[in-house]
Amino acid sequence: MDLNIILSQLETANEEEIEKLLRQYNLENSRTFSFDQKEETLRSKLCQGVLSVLGRQVQPSCQKTCLETLRILSRDKRVLAPVATKEGMLILGEMARLNAGENGDDNYRKSSQEDTQSDEEERVVVEALKCLCNVVYNSPAAQQVSVDVQLANGLCASLGMSRTWHHEVGLFTLRLLFLLSALRPDVRGILRREWHAVRLLTEFLEHTLNVSWVGPYEAARPDPQALPMPAEDNERAMEALKALFNLTLSDAGGEEDDHQFRLIAAILRHLLMLKTETEEKTEEVHSHAINLLNNLPVSCLDVLIDVPVQGGLEIYGGKNMDAVQLLIDFMEKRIDKQGSNYKEGLTPVLSLLTEGSRHYREIRRYIKAQVLPPLKDVKIRPEIGTTTRNKLVRLMTHVDMGVKQSAAEFLFVLCKESVDNLLKYTGYGNAAGLLVARGLLAGGRGETQYSQDEDSDTEEYKSAKPFINPITGHVEEPMPNPIEEMTEEQKEYEAQKLVNMFDKLSRQNVIRPMGVRPDGTLAPLEETLCDPREDSGSDSD
Repeated sequence: MDLNIILSQLETANEEEIEKLLRQYNLENSRTFSFDQKEETLRSKLCQGVLSVLGRQVQPSCQKTCLETLRILSRDKRVLAPVATKEGMLILGEMARLNAGENGDDNYRKSSQEDTQSDEEERVVVEALKCLCNVVYNSPAAQQVSVDVQLANGLCASLGMSRTWHHEVGLFTLRLLFLLSALRPDVRGILRREWHAVRLLTEFLEHTLNVSWVGPYEAARPDPQALPMPAEDNERAMEALKALFNLTLSDAGGEEDDHQFRLIAAILRHLLMLKTETEEKTEEVHSHAINLLNNLPVSCLDVLIDVPVQGGLEIYGGKNMDAVQLLIDFMEKRIDKQGSNYKEGLTPVLSLLTEGSRHYREIRRYIKAQVLPPLKDVKIRPEIGTTTRNKLVRLMTHVDMGVKQSAAEFLFVLCKESVDNLLKYTGYGNAAGLLVARGLLAGGRGETQYSQDEDSDTEEYKSAKPFINPITGHVEEPMPNPIEEMTEEQKEYEAQKLVNMFDKLSRQNVIRPMGVRPDGTLAPLEETLCDPREDSGSDSD
């Protein structure tokens, strides 16, 4: 449809004609996401014209059609200047029932109580929220105006009335809150301190997930016979988790925050126990829960295992390991996922399990029993096989530095940061990267203090230990000795030849011989001195 025709008629046509005209444009462009740059000026004028129509007193059906047009236009970030103004954002905020400004909360409650929305009016709210999401995402200028008109206030006022939401209104309100908190870090503090967004989002999750409390920070176990979480509830819960993730990125102390964080941890534990309508969606919502758990202070993670009413395992001090088992299962699924992005999909759960193991002895012992059980068969290299240990050792040499470090750190903590114990399970070759980064090439322990328990090596391991190659971490098949049949003169000749080759490469700076300092760090060979390793003590659980 010719934009010039639309623009000329917007100024003179009546409401019905405008609605008919724009509906035709929307129909033709509903799936358009790439626009002709030559018509950029015309589309910008159309944005302005549509806003002018919305500024008049027109019927909801016309408002909805105008907003649909604006939503299509807002896919193009180059034409948003007319919308990214105080007037434009206030019009959209009013259409979305986000009465921004100093009295946003009072205005929202008043409008919610006085107005009974028809289906048409609700569609207007949804379309306005969709427009705001697009505009805020695509326009830094609109992001600034959103701050100026206190859009965050209106969003939190709406959040306070979340029990009255219909699905799409709630979904796009939460998505807009997520976008604003993601794109404007300076707004996060305002949302937390002034508008209590963390508390409001926590209450929303508590209601949406039907949490029933049976003790301080302990939710009732979900009914095994209950139906899966409805898809719409799951969608809204994920948007709330994403917004909470942004709001908890910055550290803020205080008893009130500690209480709120522990409450969130308890709700997330409950969420990990829930199933949705599909396995894929269950994994997705659990992924968001794990991301958020990583933001919480590690001191709050005891809520995951301390559930007195449900009880736990006596061998682990009465702690309940159901949530930890779910996290282990999640980790294994992500490792086994072919073609997945390990950095985004796997490192968060590895980080969470690492910190939980570092600070909670029961968690570490439970995970180690499954991931690093006592060694028996040491004839196979640690990275070969299908066990969880094999998979994690393979990740220690992954091409992505973040993945490699996360997997190595996880195993290191399970070994109570003992170099000797780590090498027993991984071999020196796989662990070299971590040891270099930690300055532990000479052996020893990390900085964290762990409990001292008795040795748990199996008899099979003890008998095979003298024959294990420390580099590969397994007992190798006997290899023929290539110099066995050489004379002493031939051996001396080959040794001198090797020395000369190394010397030449070193002088040409092709290689640089390195050694290990007494503190375990690498240095040029001439600077290093031999230093005997200290006994690192027992480390097994």
